[in-house]
Amino acid sequence: MGKFILADNQELTRFALESLISRDEANVVYKASDKAGLVELLKEHEAAMVLLDYTLFDFADEDQLLIVAERFALSEWILISDDLTPQFLRRVIYSSHQFSIVYKDGTMKDIRDALDAVSRHNRHISQRALEVIINHQQEEEERPSILTETETEIVRAIAQGKSTKEIAAERFSSVHTITTHRKNIFRKLGINTAHEVIKYALRAGLVDSSEFYI
Repeated sequence: MGKFILADNQELTRFALESLISRDEANVVYKASDKAGLVELLKEHEAAMVLLDYTLFDFADEDQLLIVAERFALSEWILISDDLTPQFLRRVIYSSHQFSIVYKDGTMKDIRDALDAVSRHNRHISQRALEVIINHQQEEEERPSILTETETEIVRAIAQGKSTKEIAAERFSSVHTITTHRKNIFRKLGINTAHEVIKYALRAGLVDSSEFYI
């Protein structure tokens, strides 16, 4: 017996999904109309499969969605939406293995494949979602550098494993100046750690793999 929670406020889609799931009489389907109702159902059925249209629900952002999924670690989710941004897809897919992705305008086979995969505790990412992520990543890599020449040199130094103090000494600058440059680099690249700086430097061709340290 499978337990399913339909979290979709589009009536036609909800009806179609319920009909598809209910073909197996052993399955039980519950319905949630908002985040609070979804959480209450998950409290009772922690290992349920959630079919959610994120764009039609009252989650403030993907962080809130990830928090709920982490709270109910036994649950598995299929996100079924008309449109999801590349940033959202990357964040959700890379942050948690609980999420599968399909689109409402995809084929019936894609939805069936997702249901079948998740019922076997495997993740299903539709071909379209994969293409959206790959295309966005390629666009990012081809985008002209947003860093100044000085910032680019500091990125290269960070990737080579040099400390802020070492970089300051090499550039005849103060530690405070280099720290300010680091903050600006992190802000411009939308990153938070030196490890992410290394990945950026590798993708941008600023260093060879033999030149950096993790």
